[in-house]
Amino acid sequence: MAISQRIFVDAIRKYCAGHGITIEVRSDGWLVVMQRGSQRRHAFGYDLGLNSAVAHRIANDKAATSEVLALAGLASVPHSLFLNPRLHDHVPPSGSWEVMLALLAEHRAGVVVKPNEGTSGRSVFLARSQPKLELAVNRIFASHASLAISPYLDIAHEIRVVLLDEEPLVVYGKNRPSVVGDGERSLLELAIAATSAERRAAVLRGMTDDLDKHELDAIVPAGERRMLNWRHNLDAGSRPMLLRQGEIRDTCIALAAKAASTIGIRFASVDVVSVDGRWLVLEINSGVMMEGLGRLHPELAYAAYEAALDKVFAAPST
Repeated sequence: MAISQRIFVDAIRKYCAGHGITIEVRSDGWLVVMQRGSQRRHAFGYDLGLNSAVAHRIANDKAATSEVLALAGLASVPHSLFLNPRLHDHVPPSGSWEVMLALLAEHRAGVVVKPNEGTSGRSVFLARSQPKLELAVNRIFASHASLAISPYLDIAHEIRVVLLDEEPLVVYGKNRPSVVGDGERSLLELAIAATSAERRAAVLRGMTDDLDKHELDAIVPAGERRMLNWRHNLDAGSRPMLLRQGEIRDTCIALAAKAASTIGIRFASVDVVSVDGRWLVLEINSGVMMEGLGRLHPELAYAAYEAALDKVFAAPST
């Protein structure tokens, strides 16, 4: 799908058409210029311009978000920052490798290594050994200025809350793909058979990134359920499931709203995870991307962007 055909851009087009706003889509959809009378507004990437520069920068920095939330006493997943050795003027004289190894030794279940800035679960690796950690670090530093390391957690549920001024617009869970063994077929064969053509590439990409050939070719015992990916990202094959009214939904909304308030962000999606019965903030996304949700529930994505755009054009020009 071309960038200019994203639901985000389409939602802006529809809003502008219905509110007498002229629109120019440039840079293949990355830049959108909107004007109504003297009001001139811009959208860039997935950012509609409601958030302050500082709130945007904190949310876009996983380690900074973790630090701010921890200082405020909010339950969150810790992320440790490491700078690319190319930025040697800012790297401690002792280097970072020993600290990374110490984190790996501390968290016996493994660590998650990811770009410190970025979305969609790209270049996110699970490392349970020193060679895997070294490989992940080298891959990320090949194209990023920094990375973040967090403990690998056995996440039971991951919930995304899209907020506008601390009010929930959309709340949904991310259901990871899984298969049940029949005692005859391999994990890879089961995955191919159980996955639709449109989701197959994403699901298989996540599997082959994490599993070796032996694991993929191993026969899954009859009746045994296997998750196909440890990640919950929609881009990795998970499916969005709307959360019904209830205690879990209320708990996630309350925690997400506190997190958004803590960093002072207005329009954002907050990922909240359940670990051993405890809810934690995983990350905050300043750019609200709803492409995966929009494929199943386009009306919710359009309504969320419309509510945000109402706020954009309600604000006085600056």
